[in-house]
Amino acid sequence: MTLHHLRSSLTVPLPVEEVFPFFAAAENLERITPGQLRFSIVSATPLTIARGTIIEYRLSLYGMRFRWTTLISVWEPTRVFVDEQRRGPFALWRHRHSFEETASGTTIRDSVEYALPLHPFGEVALPLVRAQLRSIFTFRQRRVVELLGLLSAQCAWEVDV
Repeated sequence: MTLHHLRSSLTVPLPVEEVFPFFAAAENLERITPGQLRFSIVSATPLTIARGTIIEYRLSLYGMRFRWTTLISVWEPTRVFVDEQRRGPFALWRHRHSFEETASGTTIRDSVEYALPLHPFGEVALPLVRAQLRSIFTFRQRRVVELLGLLSAQCAWEVDV
């Protein structure tokens, strides 16, 4: 299995106490996911997120519908949480969300460690997967800025896949 990484950061001019609750509400994940993925939460909502919470989703990619199940393995409100794929399209998916109060507001960092299925043959799809992830995370950042009621000029973001 070959591990790959995605890193993104977004700095917004708001205190972490205002930013973290947005990400703690699982329902907002639907709001920050591109529409073409037809993403929806299957688990009963509203969800109370805590360490050990299991969340089930349904989404579509390249015309294929599938389910994705994640486990919240780390939950430290206002600082960090981690979701790990238990069932889904990747051989491994571990997504760490961290929040850091800075002089200019809050920096939101996403760090994803992932592996493609069907190793080594799945590696052929890596360029396509990287492009898709870059598109998804760029969309997410812009949508978060919009939903938090901010002007994009007030924010700084980066996506590195």
